[in-house]
Amino acid sequence: MITSTLPVPASLGRLQRLGLLAGGVFLLVLAAGFFVDREQFFRSYLLGWLFWIGIAVGCLGLAMLNQLTGGLWGLVPRRFHEAAARTIPAMAVLFLPVLLGLGTLYVWSRPEVVAADEIIRSKTAYLNVPFFLARAVLYFAVWTGLALLVSRWSSQQDGGADASRAARLRGLSGVGLVALSGTTTFAAIDWGMSLAPHWFSTMYGVLFIVGWTLSALSFTIVLMARLSGEAPVSAALKPGTVHDLGKLLLAFTMLWAYVNFSQFLIVWSGNISEETPFYIQRLHGGWGVIAVVLLLFHFALPFALLLSRPLKRNAKRLALVAGLMLAMQLLDLYWLIGPDLLTQGHGHAPLVVHWMDLAGVLGLGGLWLFLFARQARARPVLPLGEPAVQALLSEEGATS
Repeated sequence: MITSTLPVPASLGRLQRLGLLAGGVFLLVLAAGFFVDREQFFRSYLLGWLFWIGIAVGCLGLAMLNQLTGGLWGLVPRRFHEAAARTIPAMAVLFLPVLLGLGTLYVWSRPEVVAADEIIRSKTAYLNVPFFLARAVLYFAVWTGLALLVSRWSSQQDGGADASRAARLRGLSGVGLVALSGTTTFAAIDWGMSLAPHWFSTMYGVLFIVGWTLSALSFTIVLMARLSGEAPVSAALKPGTVHDLGKLLLAFTMLWAYVNFSQFLIVWSGNISEETPFYIQRLHGGWGVIAVVLLLFHFALPFALLLSRPLKRNAKRLALVAGLMLAMQLLDLYWLIGPDLLTQGHGHAPLVVHWMDLAGVLGLGGLWLFLFARQARARPVLPLGEPAVQALLSEEGATS
């Protein structure tokens, strides 16, 4: 077994410093916005927070999926998935501003609105502040517990592969994926769909699950491409592994298109007055332009590019597509919740991208990248206890 200490890629140190700097600057800008327009501050903060918690939770899902199914596609980036998942406790703390802005963001939390709205009153058994807080605590407890257990048991394998521990990891991952899917579905309902409490969709949670997984996978590919020239990732990341990640990206791109089209087809063909306003708002004006952009650049172009086998085997070229997907995921999130943030489910609002939206995404993004890089640098960047990784590193040592 290779027991020497693995080098830490220098890019992770630079990412940690850059993330802290960018996060500090843009969060100060966002904090200044609090005194300018409090309502916009909370809207922008929620947008940024939902995007970055999505990558952390999505990475947790990918880590457990790989433990359950195996494969080099998740073995090489395993430690980075686990590092991203370990940022969830910090993201739970960063949820506090959302709680402070609850009355601004969610109309169902205002007693005077509930008293005057029969539809919202009929949903108060679920949509009430104490139960909302209790559910949030449950989500973060489940996600944090899974992240810490998977990371701890996985790291223990570095001391020597243990069949019983590997079996426990697979069992935990199987149960964990079910728990993760359920909690993510209800979190999507709480934090996204309840922005417009009159509207509902049984596909909404699936949209978040697929979107967060796609964001995490895109982030993984961009990160792997950035580290592909630095040891020890350069020794372990082979074209076949990149190809597998590219195939997964293609699969989730098609799945994203499928679930979005399925919801659109059901809502539009049903033509029920309680459901169609969701798309009427999002298919007109500037929101309609975003819908076309998403159709072209979130599905059509990536789908066509990812059919190319040579592209999927080239880390740098694949990262360009993944970077586009990551940007489109942010745009998709804004398209999904933006109109409801502006109108709270009533009426129509023109497309507005506020400077605080950018400050929120960049500020929270910089802070999250700082936390991620710090976690990634704290442990070996490759799972040395895995025979497949040992073989890759030995092969590289023999040919160098």
